[in-house]
Amino acid sequence: MSTPLAERAPEAAPRRAGLPGRLHTVTVVAVVTTVASAWFIDFVPTELLGGVDEVAALVARMLPPRLDGPARIGVLAVETLLMAVLGTVLATVASIPLAFLAARNTTPHPAVHTVARAVITFCRAMPDLLFAVLFVRALGIGVLPGILALALHSIGMLGKLFADAIEATDAGPREAVRSTGVGYLREMLNAVVPQVVPAWVAAFVYRIDINLRMSVVLGFVGAGGIGFALQDALRGLIYPRALGIVLVILAIIVAMELVAIGIRRILLTPTASHPRRDRAARAVASAALAGTTIAALVVLKINPVDLLTWVGPSIEVFARMVPPNFDALGGALFEAALQTVAIGVVSTAIGVVLSIPVGILAARNVTPNALCYWIARGWILVVRAIPELILAVVFVAALGLGPIAGTCALAIGSIGFLAKLVADAVEEIDPGPMEAVRSVGGGWWKTLTAAVIPQAMPAMIGSSLYLLDVNVRTSTILGIVGAGGIGYLLFESIRTLNFDIAGAIVLVIFVIVYTIERLSGWIRSQLV
Repeated sequence: MSTPLAERAPEAAPRRAGLPGRLHTVTVVAVVTTVASAWFIDFVPTELLGGVDEVAALVARMLPPRLDGPARIGVLAVETLLMAVLGTVLATVASIPLAFLAARNTTPHPAVHTVARAVITFCRAMPDLLFAVLFVRALGIGVLPGILALALHSIGMLGKLFADAIEATDAGPREAVRSTGVGYLREMLNAVVPQVVPAWVAAFVYRIDINLRMSVVLGFVGAGGIGFALQDALRGLIYPRALGIVLVILAIIVAMELVAIGIRRILLTPTASHPRRDRAARAVASAALAGTTIAALVVLKINPVDLLTWVGPSIEVFARMVPPNFDALGGALFEAALQTVAIGVVSTAIGVVLSIPVGILAARNVTPNALCYWIARGWILVVRAIPELILAVVFVAALGLGPIAGTCALAIGSIGFLAKLVADAVEEIDPGPMEAVRSVGGGWWKTLTAAVIPQAMPAMIGSSLYLLDVNVRTSTILGIVGAGGIGYLLFESIRTLNFDIAGAIVLVIFVIVYTIERLSGWIRSQLV
């Protein structure tokens, strides 16, 4: 039975009253942690100014871009897109039953709920590039390891979002269906699925967008896609060719984002006046997805049987990581782990500082003029389209090996990620307070500080904490290109077939990511 509002209000009042104090405490801790992390990795902002010339020189060496073998690049681009689609479809198929087991209101038993949630958490905590490395070692070079890596990592996100959507459903329809005497399966199909489909569709479309970015870099470890051609150009120091490939990647991701926007409008914003047109649009979208999935299997030459038989060889490789060997690396493992966390913390702090102004200018209801809006939105789109691993390659080439390059890469990538979330949050605020400030003669700055930021602050805090979670997870794999962190030790141990050492590193990565995720979640619950 729900608690009446009158009884809840006294409990909520002290919580709201204590919010400024908690926010002040968290801010102080965040600043101290950022400074300590910057000191640990020798990150001095003033010294970065000296690296501007190196970055500019590198960019100059990339110009003009050229595209050698456009037919081959085109094939790899299509391969990358199909990998993203197929990986997301496979993850969706696996996530739906897993979500019903992981949702508290549909799981058959608390023990099943715990196990299902643990599987989802593990898939989310392990970076997709790490999955790709292990699958390449087990299955060989090709697109199948990349598809499986994308699928497994996607289960971590889709499984959680699907389960959360199920837990948020109304119990009334279920009770009505259950009263007719149908079984569990019919109850789920008739009462739960219709309620969660919109949320599932939104998550699916968003995940394809993410997986397309991720599939770009899988070629760095031999898991197929256009990333292989990019890595080949960078290794050969053929920078104009590398820039040409990056521009192709940018075009693919921008086009995909525009398509995703259109799909969201068609599927998630139905019009009451044209229900028949909406149904037709959904049917066309479903048919297109089915056709693309079949095309992916044909074009990528994936035998459907291979989607089931990969388990045996993979388990054989994964089993070689047990028991983990923590003694071989000694203190170097601990130091690399701290470096990984420090990279994530510093890059997040820089990203927050730079993203909020860009996000505000990119909000249609707040931006001073149309020019500012389109410049900010264009900048967000371009930055979001370039994977952090590619940015890390550029900064390593310009600034040298080490955590500074990784921090800069993640900081730049953070702008595209967080600024979009900030812009979306600002556009969703209540316009009433803004109109009230303007009615008493308040200008743009007064409206911003008195009416916009106070309303958007909870969303900004939540998004910033989520960014920390993402950046720490991403920083674990930047070592593959020499950008610092624990990733270098991991990929070296796998390259030299020291799987017991790799097992220790994987376990440390899981503990780091899981701890940061739980910590950020707890802080979010205290402030938002």
